[in-house]
Amino acid sequence: MQTLIQQVLNALQLGSVYALIALGYTMVYGIITLINFAHGDIFMVSTYVAFFVGTALMSQLLHLPGIVVFVLTMLASMFATALLAVLIERFAYKPLRRAPRVSAVITALGVGLFLENFTLATIGPDPRFLPKFFPVQTFTVGGVAFSNVQMIIIAVSAVVMLLLDTIVRRTMVGMAMRAVSWDKFTVPLMGVPVDRIISITFAIGASIAAVGGTLFGMVYTVDPYMGIRIGWWAFISAVVGGIGNIRGAMIGGYILGFVEIFTPVILPASTYRDFVAFSLLLVLLIFRPYGILGRPVAQKV
Repeated sequence: MQTLIQQVLNALQLGSVYALIALGYTMVYGIITLINFAHGDIFMVSTYVAFFVGTALMSQLLHLPGIVVFVLTMLASMFATALLAVLIERFAYKPLRRAPRVSAVITALGVGLFLENFTLATIGPDPRFLPKFFPVQTFTVGGVAFSNVQMIIIAVSAVVMLLLDTIVRRTMVGMAMRAVSWDKFTVPLMGVPVDRIISITFAIGASIAAVGGTLFGMVYTVDPYMGIRIGWWAFISAVVGGIGNIRGAMIGGYILGFVEIFTPVILPASTYRDFVAFSLLLVLLIFRPYGILGRPVAQKV
């Protein structure tokens, strides 16, 4: 039982990051029906921004408290990543809104490759580690060990996801997002600035991924190709939960977190994790192709 609880905590930690990244996929798809395959690499860029900003702020010359450095690092990463996402949307995706959908998909893949190789060429392939914002403290309750960093990751992720859900469901911006998602051709007649709402959606999705990037970098290494695998797992999370559905993306992220953590526990090796994840996706697409919380969409022809 102690081992089970321990693994559940680990799954919640990893699933929180997957859920934050999956939200970016599902928000963009929900509003312009585009699979933004560059989103995983945008997440990667956010971790590098967090690394450089955090390292600079942790300088002995500033003498800032660790918690202040952590918050400032996260905010800087969110701002920089949101700006990057808006620029990508404006110059790479906006000109292709009326083009065949495959053109936008290929462009998204190209943007992702550009971000990976640009980062590799300018920063190098060596893994980086975010600075320790505060001392790691380990607590043991009933034989189950957990750290303060683990609790911070789970708590911050939950707060961000709750805040996003509130924004989408209870604010004017959220109402405009849902309106554009429902009928992007009619809402301009009602005064909704579609282009601005789409840019805001990209910015919010990227900034949430930046939160995940900062939290991820606190416990894992950072490298230029990290966005490939993590991006695919987050994409699977969004599809499993019901791509286009925000709460579904959250649920899908935690499901994939449990899959990754418990696969080595049940099966003989951790190399089966990708096999289990993609098998889960395949089975779901066969029996419920619109995801756990997704709904089938009827189209008039």
